[in-house]
Amino acid sequence: MRTGVAIDLGTSGFRAQKIDLESGEIKKTVITLRNPLPGANVMDHLDFAIHYGLDKAHGLSATAVKNILTELGAKPEEMEKFSICGNPIQLSIFQGIPIEDLAYAGERKKQKYHIEEQNRDARVVPLAEIVGFEEFKNCKLFVPPAIKHEVGADALALIVKAGMVESDEVAIATDYGTNAEMALKSNGVIYTGSAAAGPALEGQEIEYGSIASPHTICDVEFEGENLRCYVLDRDMKTTMGDLVNPKTGEVVEKGEVTAKGITGTGVIALIEAGMRNKLIVLPKIQTPEKIIHLQNGIKFTEKDLIAAGRAIGALRAGHITLCSAAGIEMEDLKVAHMSGAAGTYMDAAKAHQVGMIPYNANYVSQIGNTSLTVAREILLSEERLWELQTIAKEIVGTHVMFATSEAFKEAYLLELAYWNEGMAFKMLQKFLKKKKLPMISEPSTILKIDRQVERDIPELGEEGLEVLEKVGTYLTMVIEDCQGCKKCAKVCPNGALRMEDNGFVKIRTDLCDGANCQRCLHACPDDRFKWENLTVAGL
Repeated sequence: MRTGVAIDLGTSGFRAQKIDLESGEIKKTVITLRNPLPGANVMDHLDFAIHYGLDKAHGLSATAVKNILTELGAKPEEMEKFSICGNPIQLSIFQGIPIEDLAYAGERKKQKYHIEEQNRDARVVPLAEIVGFEEFKNCKLFVPPAIKHEVGADALALIVKAGMVESDEVAIATDYGTNAEMALKSNGVIYTGSAAAGPALEGQEIEYGSIASPHTICDVEFEGENLRCYVLDRDMKTTMGDLVNPKTGEVVEKGEVTAKGITGTGVIALIEAGMRNKLIVLPKIQTPEKIIHLQNGIKFTEKDLIAAGRAIGALRAGHITLCSAAGIEMEDLKVAHMSGAAGTYMDAAKAHQVGMIPYNANYVSQIGNTSLTVAREILLSEERLWELQTIAKEIVGTHVMFATSEAFKEAYLLELAYWNEGMAFKMLQKFLKKKKLPMISEPSTILKIDRQVERDIPELGEEGLEVLEKVGTYLTMVIEDCQGCKKCAKVCPNGALRMEDNGFVKIRTDLCDGANCQRCLHACPDDRFKWENLTVAGL
């Protein structure tokens, strides 16, 4: 069989498919539950690559991809084509392309540090040119183009698969993931941005959170005073879970499947149901323990509510900012497209109620994982790759950098006040008007939902889906004259770090919280724990 592999290098995890190049048939799908780099968001990954070396970041990315290829059964001597898609940071790290130009938004800063813009146009190169893939001698690597800066091939995939290039209607498309890429079309112009919402929408930075995978809660509904949990089964289909008393955790009725975590979509459903039933009055949870209990001991805390609120607020602030750039009001947005795993499994009506979809929208389409879809398209057609390059060049002039946008700053501060400080919705509206920003009205009651796919990856292939729970990437070092107190291991919140008696440290990178944590670094009493001394295991 002539073999090719398409992969979505996502910030919260990788998703890959082995494909028969003759027939175009998908043979097998493998997903990971986390990204191999330390940290839960793209800024952590950027920080790690800049402070500890692009070579280390690339080594972790390459190792994870090679482990995925092994699970797919894609042998180096058999692979002819390999295509990738994702945001510019993930694609650059995988290819070993310098990323300093992605770290700074200001042009003066780039000039001060003599940072050069890297070329991120579409390209086809031998995979063997990528460090770590030298044995793939007969395989070509296909890389789709970025639009600009942090809005990359995944955003381009969103725009294309949402049909925004051909359509003249005013519409917004959003990838409901860690980086929250979004695009708005108005008067024939496409405006793009990225809200960096963080990983809460994909189930991370939530205590019992998980990305969409088997045995995770993806939806909830009140049945009287109790909460019904809905859980993804082995085939990623929504199945009825337990009926639980949300105040005590008592199981009122057993469901069909157990749960080990909750997805970002489950979190959104829980917030919507909680607010509707007054179990949540922002920013508080109205239960004796300030906790909402779900099945199998899974809990949702006020800390989780704050993390999710920040993510939802970033999304809505992004929508407001794009409307401001386009010179339109939020009420002009009648059509919305949702992509990504969260955008697929999320109950669109509930997402609409909490403000993740513009309130005046009356038509919503859920279009699945567009990044993996485009990776597969360019794997099967090089012509498709160059079509995407042409589209990217046309969009480049209308990118809105949220990091330097005054509109985004003002809108996001108001969202934080609403979600985390308890500011009333009417007060939020008042301040938007005062700041001369596009206004938010009450949610429309007429909403047509077009769910185009049942799963974010509609076709899994004849060999089905395999979840790679351990990415298999480690950072190691030996601490000279280590006293063996093991404080570094004891303070690790995720159990990512193991310390042996001879001072040998081993960190499982996919569990590591990276720059947002580094408790191990600060716990060492002799200051001997140096992250710069860590090396990628196996390289």
